[in-house]
Amino acid sequence: MGNQQRGGTLLGLIIGVILGLGIGLGVAVYVTKMPVPFKGDPRSADDRQGDSERYRNWNPNAPLTGAQPERGAAPAAPEVQPPAPATSAQNPVAQPPAVSADPLGDLAHAQLKAAEAKAAAEAKAAAEAAATNDGFHYFVQAGAFRSKADADAQRAKLAMMGWEARISEREQNGRVVFRVRIGPFDKRGDAAQLKQRLDDAGIDSSMVRVQQ
Repeated sequence: MGNQQRGGTLLGLIIGVILGLGIGLGVAVYVTKMPVPFKGDPRSADDRQGDSERYRNWNPNAPLTGAQPERGAAPAAPEVQPPAPATSAQNPVAQPPAVSADPLGDLAHAQLKAAEAKAAAEAKAAAEAAATNDGFHYFVQAGAFRSKADADAQRAKLAMMGWEARISEREQNGRVVFRVRIGPFDKRGDAAQLKQRLDDAGIDSSMVRVQQ
């Protein structure tokens, strides 16, 4: 009886050892077939980043609904500016003067117009002179002397002051008088202005009117 118990125990130990070895061998084979978790990933950084994007946007319901995974927004196309309209920076070309078909006729016409303008100006000046002319000549007399020497001295004095005078003789009360006069003037105003200047210079003078 005791021998049978020892034999059963020994057989159980042997079977246990065999089962343990089989289990250990299976675990060893499984471990060798599995990838090492701490070993570096042989894929490139771009592949890993692509997988990360796919897993982040992965929709578990996509196989059921047919929805496509979301993608990043496409970059906006650069805005193309329309070309500016071309502007002409050139100045307009000056047109040459037209050439007359009758240059001699144009010259004669221009001379005729110039003559007419000159005649009109002369006529206007004559009309203005006639309007201001009262039919008299005016003199400014700077003295009347009995001797010719005194008249010459007065004339020389006026010449030194810038006025040209003339000496004229006239008999008065039976005696010859030598008159020193400046003029003639067609306008009374001009003679009056000269008389005032002589008076201011201390020379006695008078204004004489003579019929034209």
